[in-house]
Amino acid sequence: MMGYGKPIVAANWKMFKTLEESAVYVEEFKIKILKIERVDIILCVSFTSLFHISSLLESGDVQLGAQNMHWREEGAFTGEISPGMLRSSGADWVILGHSERRHILGETDDEIAKKVRSAIDEGLNQILCIGETLHQRERGETVGILARQLDSVMESVGKSDPRKVVIAYEPVWAIGTGVNATPDQVEDAHGEIRNLLTNSVPSVASSMRVLYGGSVKAGNAHELISAEGVDGFLVGGASLDVDTFVDIIQVVEEHELSKN
Repeated sequence: MMGYGKPIVAANWKMFKTLEESAVYVEEFKIKILKIERVDIILCVSFTSLFHISSLLESGDVQLGAQNMHWREEGAFTGEISPGMLRSSGADWVILGHSERRHILGETDDEIAKKVRSAIDEGLNQILCIGETLHQRERGETVGILARQLDSVMESVGKSDPRKVVIAYEPVWAIGTGVNATPDQVEDAHGEIRNLLTNSVPSVASSMRVLYGGSVKAGNAHELISAEGVDGFLVGGASLDVDTFVDIIQVVEEHELSKN
C-alpha cells in the first residue's frame, strides 16, 4: 500500500438501478460487509438514488459518491448537477474524468480540470480517472497521455488534502470489455503515474492513492491487488451484483490481512 490509509474499493454503477433497486442492494450489502475493517468502500450511484441511499448509510461504514458534476455552483445549465447539490444529497465523493465521459460525451482536459478545482473548493473527495485507448497504447503513447491528463489538474491537486484526491488508472481498452490489463501492465502504468505525481506535486504524491479500474472481477482481483502500486479498485459492471462486489472487497480485505 503506497498511498494514504486504507485501500479503496469503489463501485461505479453507471446508468443502472432504479431507486427501488438501489435500496434493496444497499440493505443487503450492509449486512454482508459487517466484518470488513481494512477497506474503504464507496458506492458511486445515480443522481436519483443519492439522497435516499445516504439515509441508509448513516453508520459511515460505506461512503457515498456521485458519478459526475458540473464545475459551476449554479446557473442556466439545464440537466446538470452542481457540487453543492451533491453535498446536500449526501455525497462525499464524485468520479471525474471517466473515459466514458471523455470519449463518448466529449469532455476535455480543461473541463475536467475545472471540475477538480470546484470539487476541492466544495470539500468533495474525488476519484479522478485517467487512461489511454488501445490505439494510443499500441503507438507507445501511454505515458504521454497519462501525463497530459494529470498535468491539467496538478496545480489544484497540489493545494489539496491528498486524502481527498484519488487517481484511478483505467485503460480505456479494458473498460467493459472483459479484458483486464495484466499485472505487469498495471504495475508499469501505476509506476509511471507515481513518478508523474512525484515530479508534479512532491509534497503530496506519496500520500495519494492510485486505484486500478477495468474489468475487475472476483477472479482477477487477487493478482491485481497484489501488483505493485495498486491501492484498490474502481469497479464497474462487477459492482452491480451484491455478492460479486462483496467478493472483490473480501479479496482486498484478505490481502491487507496477509501483510500483517
